[in-house]
Amino acid sequence: MKVLVVGGGGREHAIVWKLSQSPRISKLYCAPGNGGIASLAQCVDIEATDIEGILNFAIEQEIDLTVVAPDDPLAMGLVDKLQGKGLRAFGPTQKAAIIESSKVFSKELMKKYRIPTPEYQSFQKYDDAIAFLDKISFPVVIKADGLALGKGVIIATSREEAEKALADMLLENKFGEAGKRVLIEEFITGPEVSILAFTDGESYIPMVSSQDHKRAYDKDEGPNTGGMGAFSPSPHYTPEVAEYVEKNIIEPSIQAMAEEGRAFQGVLYFGLMLTSSGPKVLEYNARFGDPETQVVLPRLKTDLLEIMEAIIDKKLDEIDIQWDERAAVCVVLASEGYPGSYEKGVPIEIKEENDQTFLFHAGTRKTEQGYVTNGGRVLGITALGNDMEDAVESVYHNIESVYFEGMHYRKDIGKKAVAVEMLKFTPK
Repeated sequence: MKVLVVGGGGREHAIVWKLSQSPRISKLYCAPGNGGIASLAQCVDIEATDIEGILNFAIEQEIDLTVVAPDDPLAMGLVDKLQGKGLRAFGPTQKAAIIESSKVFSKELMKKYRIPTPEYQSFQKYDDAIAFLDKISFPVVIKADGLALGKGVIIATSREEAEKALADMLLENKFGEAGKRVLIEEFITGPEVSILAFTDGESYIPMVSSQDHKRAYDKDEGPNTGGMGAFSPSPHYTPEVAEYVEKNIIEPSIQAMAEEGRAFQGVLYFGLMLTSSGPKVLEYNARFGDPETQVVLPRLKTDLLEIMEAIIDKKLDEIDIQWDERAAVCVVLASEGYPGSYEKGVPIEIKEENDQTFLFHAGTRKTEQGYVTNGGRVLGITALGNDMEDAVESVYHNIESVYFEGMHYRKDIGKKAVAVEMLKFTPK
């Protein structure tokens, strides 16, 4: 069968890599893809947000399955358009994707269905938001309502920082439509855990746990990014915590969406914080996370195509999903200046690759002279290990085989899982 993957980052490279292992796929396409994806699939020069372009290509090439990976085309209704033409598509509909595309919607959903999440207030007017600052203590979390490339969340430690964040969103329009509405949210603490779950709208199967690293620099310092690395599994996500999360968060969230007439089919991502009073939802994503996918899919032993088709056909409960017991760590190699402005077209040297590490391309382009940078997050190196310490050692050893001018990366990815102080929380 012919499969098209929509997107062009590290997440999409991991998805294409995993799908390429399916014996049932005769032809793989990726739109727009990137330099690394080109070695596994035919890249098509159509942007992920070019809904009509992708739709026409899928019709003309008689694509059997289109996998919509990024948030923007999901929010724009690409799955609905494909299904409207009688084509099979993997991913939630536009009505269901709102769980990510509107933070206000997701918070109101959690409040209505009593799904644990930090306290919040939403605002559209700057003066109202500023007045609310008089009633709260700091630090506080300020979020743009819509999609903002993972950068629409600011932790304000003072009133001055909060006022600037609100001005940037509501007055200066720095996040466009995404920032026309904002959330001011209670600041909570604890280990963060990402749980991705396959769901057909009724049944669900959680994937192995992981943890993302959003801040640009070591020790979780610097500005927020799209993600500088991840590891899997999280030592904090014990069987007891997992049982609590499934009962109080995952299952109620999927049921809530169905009851709202927004049945969710695809991958539902739960960004959790494990607080001393219990796990709480920080955010939902309507798709595979990035870079969590780069540590989760290398641990997946089951054919991803079989899982995707079972979700589309609402037969997920018939699938037995198997996982590799080994640990995985991914370190993102970023362009100088990221997450701010950065230069493109910088030559990349890749000396060697081996069977135990995976080099997932994110922002690269292939030229006659070789690979060059084409984004802020350039590459993600993932290593498997018998335990977390082994995986951390392996991934950092293999970074030495890659070089481009201005390359920067965090030196502490996975270290939290090695020197971990277990959370003192017993689910009730």
